[in-house]
Amino acid sequence: MSTESYHIPAMLKETIEGLAIKPNGVYVDVTFGGGGHSRAILERMKEEGRRTERIKTEGEGKRTDGKRKEEEGHLYSFDQDKDALQNAIEDDRWTFVLSNFRYLKNWMDYYGVTQIDGLLADLGVSFHHFDCPERGFSFRHPAPLDMRMNQTAKRTAADIVNSYSEEELAQLFWLYGELKNGRGIAKNICRARAEKPIERTEELVAASRIPAEMSKELARLFQALRIEVNDELGALREMLVAARDLLRPGGRIAILTYHSLEDRLVKNFLRSGNLEGTIEKDFYGNNLSPFTLIEKGRTAEEEEVARNPRSRSAKLRIAEKR
Repeated sequence: MSTESYHIPAMLKETIEGLAIKPNGVYVDVTFGGGGHSRAILERMKEEGRRTERIKTEGEGKRTDGKRKEEEGHLYSFDQDKDALQNAIEDDRWTFVLSNFRYLKNWMDYYGVTQIDGLLADLGVSFHHFDCPERGFSFRHPAPLDMRMNQTAKRTAADIVNSYSEEELAQLFWLYGELKNGRGIAKNICRARAEKPIERTEELVAASRIPAEMSKELARLFQALRIEVNDELGALREMLVAARDLLRPGGRIAILTYHSLEDRLVKNFLRSGNLEGTIEKDFYGNNLSPFTLIEKGRTAEEEEVARNPRSRSAKLRIAEKR
């Protein structure tokens, strides 16, 4: 499988430029996937290194004071799905971390990294997951009701559908799927599972009684379950806090979001610097957030959307650590 068929990065150029990459910086791509962003970061590091060499003065090139050359930069790429390993990069400046990005701080401690110059997160689900029927992410393919990003995790979507109470399912569909009829869908599912456990995607579609032509509603139902199975918002909260603490002054964080729940969380965090979204101000009314906003929700150009329709819902937010 090519890296492009695994996942096409949205707003790649805008994201890489927004990170203001330095040749000797330490960067983290917490959503490796097909490796498109990681490859672009490494290439930009190389380009910036060549550019820096070209603009060195002759005197600087002849230094004899014994100071060693600055170390090369490095990129750490996270992915909790072992399938992403098929897109591995052969580069001494690159390290792959098979882990959920919620453990960002732990892994940086493990590698002896105390500060980073930039972090990128593309929160979109890879083409690979939607287009790989046996993973159970899409209502368009008959498959086991799985949805685990980390295939070693124990809880599947089927476990949730068959064990949560009607009230818990209704709340889940409302909060994570923003389904107005979440309560009715939960009631339908509970009636169906009383007859037989719901173990496949097509069984869930039938049990929900959402008409096939209402594809957006079905997509939201599956989104809600996927978020719950993988605790996506909980992991995002932990990663954001770790990124804030790891970024050095002048370092940048770039995040691509794809639905309102995660975008609202990212937006409020980058504005305030905290998970509550509370704007703290000093005596003079100045915002005490540790971030300066660079991009406030940029969307893809029409040309890119025509080429990659899945980029339509992407929003890019970038902030710099003060």
